[in-house]
Amino acid sequence: MIVGSAIPSDRFSDERMLADDASRMIQVQCGALLFDLDGVLIDSTPAVARVWRRWAIERGFNPDEVVARAHGRPSLTTVREYLPRANHEAENKEVERQEIQDLEGVVPLPGALNLLASLPADRWTIVTSCTRRLAEVRIKAAGLPLPANMITSSDIHNGKPHPEPYLKGASVLGFSAADCIVLEDVPAGVRAGKAAGAKVVAFPSTVASAVLEEAGADWVLRNCADV
Repeated sequence: MIVGSAIPSDRFSDERMLADDASRMIQVQCGALLFDLDGVLIDSTPAVARVWRRWAIERGFNPDEVVARAHGRPSLTTVREYLPRANHEAENKEVERQEIQDLEGVVPLPGALNLLASLPADRWTIVTSCTRRLAEVRIKAAGLPLPANMITSSDIHNGKPHPEPYLKGASVLGFSAADCIVLEDVPAGVRAGKAAGAKVVAFPSTVASAVLEEAGADWVLRNCADV
């Protein structure tokens, strides 16, 4: 595999390639790729922000704070943090309903379609904090292929930054996480990948590169077009 990168690191050695500047590519090897969905393969940021902003305002919370905390984590985690005494399942279903209905602006990010088309079907999957229903709707809306063994918040007990999502993602493909490369866009996801033992490529589509580096990303690339 070949990947383009902006931040080289001697810790990463696989068979994709990362370009650490406009002219140099670094070859790396891995057994499989584990993709986050939102902010890595698709752009759903406007829809996510609209839903969570409305939810926050209706319940008297700071909408900017809620939107920032909600991205990249299971929605149920955010609901529990802000409404510890509420009916969490009911609140979460309402958030999911609104997100499923709001697909305006959900599109594939640069390079995503070409990258997925270049990979053997048994060497990649999606590991997302979305519920399974929401993930499938967004994948379809963006025109991406649906992987056979996707891991969603519906399949785990502990969300990112816990390593469980990426440990399961690697397992369903028949690999250890140490043999995989994780592609992420937020600190919680980067930390989940690192805690699972994987190498992590991060995209600054949601937060600044420095934030991703601080979280432990092995490389920060522009987007899937660099892979």
